[in-house]
Amino acid sequence: MNVIHVSAECYPIAKVGGLGDVVGSLPKYQQQAGVGARVVMPFYDNKFTAAHKFESVYESELVLGENNFSYRILKLKKEVLDIDVLFVDIPELLFKDYVYSADDTARFTAFQIAVMDWMLTLKTKPSIIHCHDHHTGLIPFMAQECFKYESLNKIPNILTIHNAQYQGWFAHDKVHYLPAFDISNIGLLDWDGVINPLAAGIKCAWRVTTVSPSYMEELQQAANGLESLLSHENQKCVGILNGIDADVWNPETDEFITKNYSAKNIQTGKTANKKRLCKEFGFSASKPLFAFIGRLVLEKGADLLPEVFDEILSKKECNILVLGSGDPEVEDSLKALKKKHKGVYNTFIGYDEKLSHLIYAGADFLLMPSRVEPCGLNQLYSLRYGTIPVVRSIGGLKDTVIDVEDGGFGFSHQDASGDNILQTLNRAIAFYNDKPEFKKTRKHIMSIDHSWNVSAQKYIDLYNSLKSD
Repeated sequence: MNVIHVSAECYPIAKVGGLGDVVGSLPKYQQQAGVGARVVMPFYDNKFTAAHKFESVYESELVLGENNFSYRILKLKKEVLDIDVLFVDIPELLFKDYVYSADDTARFTAFQIAVMDWMLTLKTKPSIIHCHDHHTGLIPFMAQECFKYESLNKIPNILTIHNAQYQGWFAHDKVHYLPAFDISNIGLLDWDGVINPLAAGIKCAWRVTTVSPSYMEELQQAANGLESLLSHENQKCVGILNGIDADVWNPETDEFITKNYSAKNIQTGKTANKKRLCKEFGFSASKPLFAFIGRLVLEKGADLLPEVFDEILSKKECNILVLGSGDPEVEDSLKALKKKHKGVYNTFIGYDEKLSHLIYAGADFLLMPSRVEPCGLNQLYSLRYGTIPVVRSIGGLKDTVIDVEDGGFGFSHQDASGDNILQTLNRAIAFYNDKPEFKKTRKHIMSIDHSWNVSAQKYIDLYNSLKSD
């Protein structure tokens, strides 16, 4: 089997969120399971592309409306990745120092056309085309409807929705960007009066997956306007929980942390990393350390944190560390707490991959009070490092974190509210002070397997079911 993953992100080349992590890991685990899997993504102007040499494997021109663009398909001259990645180089559109911008219609439409045009030239066509999010949502439509891609319309394609909040909308006056198709079928592109690439992908893909079973159910109730479409198409929809790359996220071998450890020596390992973290940020290592890692945006419930932190920190019973960036008002509110709660609270506004690993290794609890969480990977990383998740029960968090009061190993609350978060934090602090139970739970969660092995096989099973259709 020969699978092509088409994506705007792929770790470690370009990562904005969980999409990058997934596309950087899933193909690797599929290869280990005996499936030929590779990634096709844009060629950006970033640290990775600047640090490596590339060679062209294909060159041509594409048509985008009235404009022609030269493009190349590139590959790395030297193998430095665990997966096979090809890059679409359209200098005028894609070679930027960012992944996303305010108006990406031309950029990602051209990217998808280039991918489709290139696939027409392949002697060995892919067995499966696996598209990721709205940036690739036009591919199922083009395969089905555009005249020039008729030879590709028998190849099964899958669309995975990583986050339905973003749909790639653009006006009908840009429909001419697409290669010719029967205009009477324009309804397949339209949703609510505009061209909607994510909706088009849902309508035309052979199968639609989301990154957790609960998120698939929730999308039929809240999908930023696509609820009725997903309900109508639910027979071809399935939720498959994301995994994590157990090689990258491995406390036994992680080069970013102070002391490596396993479940057998978790006490000494966690203690050493916590001491390092507390020393760096001015905390006492004797108190429970809560951490938040992620985007400081409404989706993640970050706007609720300043008030909650202000109240709980006044008791001086715990330490809190924030790593992230996002809404400037939320950033300012969180930074303002540093002076008032010196010694028990600190922030790192921005993102630092090395620091994130150290926090997973050194913190006692990870906070994820999300309003929306399609899957969530942070809670899976925290479990791997013996850090107990404190989450809102929604999406993938609901599927992966069971509350201690229900016989589980984490803490969850139902509503995205300050009161709910505060109550859950207080429960976690009490649990921390029950040392035998705390240590037992921390050791247990390290044994939970959330690697891609199981999830990759579920995708392979799905691919095989489509090949036999």
